[in-house]
Amino acid sequence: MPTRGDRRSRPHTPVDARGVVRATVTASGTATAPVPVRGSATATATSTTFCDYLGIPFFNWTLSVDDRSFASMSGSENNPAPATNFLEEIVNDDLAQGKNQGRVHTRFPPEPNGYLHIGHAKSICLNFGLAAKYAGKCNLRYDDTNPSTEDVEYVESIEEDVAWLGFRWNGQPLYASDYFDEIYRLTEILIENDKAYVDDLSAEQISEYRGNFYKPGQDSPFRNRPVAENLDLFRRMRAGEFADGSRVLRAKIDMRHPNLNMRDPPLYRIKKAPHHRTGDKWCIYPMYDYAHPISDALEGITHSICTLEFEDHRPLYDWTIENLPLTYRPRQIEFARLNLTYTLMSKRKLLQLVEEKLVSGWNDPRMPSLSGLRRRGYTPEAIRAFAERIGVAKNDSIVDVGLLEFAIREDLEKRAPRAMAVLRPLKIVIDNFPEGQVEWFEAANHPDNPAMGTRKIPFTRVVYIERDDFCEVPPKKWFRLSPGAEIRLRWACLIRCVSVVKNAAGEIEELHCTWDPASRGGDAPDGRRVKGTSHWISAAHAKPATVRLYDRLFTKANPGEGGADFRTCLNPNSLQVVSDAQIEPALAEAAPGSRFQFERLGYFCVDTLDSKPGQPVFNRTVALRDSWAKLAETTK
Repeated sequence: MPTRGDRRSRPHTPVDARGVVRATVTASGTATAPVPVRGSATATATSTTFCDYLGIPFFNWTLSVDDRSFASMSGSENNPAPATNFLEEIVNDDLAQGKNQGRVHTRFPPEPNGYLHIGHAKSICLNFGLAAKYAGKCNLRYDDTNPSTEDVEYVESIEEDVAWLGFRWNGQPLYASDYFDEIYRLTEILIENDKAYVDDLSAEQISEYRGNFYKPGQDSPFRNRPVAENLDLFRRMRAGEFADGSRVLRAKIDMRHPNLNMRDPPLYRIKKAPHHRTGDKWCIYPMYDYAHPISDALEGITHSICTLEFEDHRPLYDWTIENLPLTYRPRQIEFARLNLTYTLMSKRKLLQLVEEKLVSGWNDPRMPSLSGLRRRGYTPEAIRAFAERIGVAKNDSIVDVGLLEFAIREDLEKRAPRAMAVLRPLKIVIDNFPEGQVEWFEAANHPDNPAMGTRKIPFTRVVYIERDDFCEVPPKKWFRLSPGAEIRLRWACLIRCVSVVKNAAGEIEELHCTWDPASRGGDAPDGRRVKGTSHWISAAHAKPATVRLYDRLFTKANPGEGGADFRTCLNPNSLQVVSDAQIEPALAEAAPGSRFQFERLGYFCVDTLDSKPGQPVFNRTVALRDSWAKLAETTK
């Protein structure tokens, strides 16, 4: 029996940062200009030095919105701040007309049947941000009306995710189940007013009687039961006399209404399942479309912001409010949900990925879940900036995932200390460097932020560079190392390749080079130009590490398009594990969650689950450049 509308699919139109045309990020990393998060916020930081070797602190930031700062910045009830989207225009109009006693009260109502994902983050930022801008309140309320799919695990994860994003809800978390007694009481009033009836039709019969877009519905043979009989049957439903699915309580509206959601929709169903909060107290549960408006009204919500698929449900929302003795009259407003390229947003499909072990779990760094993004190294600041940048629209749209990747690059570019790691080592012997000697070079932890300090890097006779940084027979415009060529070792000196050593299979085992002692720091005193620069690690000081190279989970921009099985476009290269990477020694003790830029490679995060002292595991958050944009350009 359907509980959501049979809306016809809306056309997907591209959207950019303003919600107009598709946002794109080019291979060079250019994108629309960043838009800062509106309002004022206070941040606190706990500083722990993650390594004495790098010599700079790593900060774990938490952000809490200062409502008073927002209020002073955003104007007053009589002089509201300029609107930046259609939702704020509505709020400003309501304030100007004196509605809701000048209050702005929103809510974020997740169903505790899964983990939050990046689409929920947009809604969280919107609801909490709107309340903060107008010095209002935002409730966290769980839609726990379906006991068979809900779990305390999801409740805890939701609260963790909302807090991690930097938001604090009004008071304690609330639940629809808090209002089960009151909803039941109000429902008896509805029955007494002959606005609801108990129906004995099966789910299949109800669907048949409902009709469709082209065929009007038919009245149930039980529609005109006397009020007293309906009240008696409803109370017996609550008492547990009837089997699951044998009866439902339906609103008595209009079976010929052009909106299918208004054709006597179900309000209560029998479900003899224990509830994670109320236990076995109830065996009947209100439908979401019915509990939602009542919960809003009981909490004094002023603006009930939903995604666009609930637009056709709004008449039922309004009908419920109008036909019950409720003090508050909240208003439902819809906005377009977030759709990202190369990403699934369906909880059902994401759960399928988990259950079929196509990913390691909800917190797999390839998942769009907030726990997965957090483990991958995304910051709450980047996600809030992304939500701000894509804006709020009235029409469904598709946003290029490159814009999300741009947001994290932009954020980590400013905050991530630099370090060096070699993923696929190639041994280099410096023939003219004394064996056993160590030369120390100074390296900046951030080239544009002197406040982050410097560190000392050891240089010895044997070093490692990336195997990809050498080519025995180089193509034109090859500026990295090759026989006879000279390159710069980052922060250290210039070296020149003089010979290549191969094994019996003809594979390169090591290179022999010479260094120019006069080029300490990387510049030649005679002014000769050296274009190529490689990162490197001293073999004597290197520490082993496991590095996980994460990429997009799907190879197609719209996985499952046209009803195809989304599993057929899983990216086989979405995870590559490098088990013998070599890293700077200090990185071996980096704290879980620490973020770095591995020079010339990308941004990486110490895994929060699998990394151990002396056995570090690094997750690639994002590459330095958008290789997918370049690939798409070359395949046009």
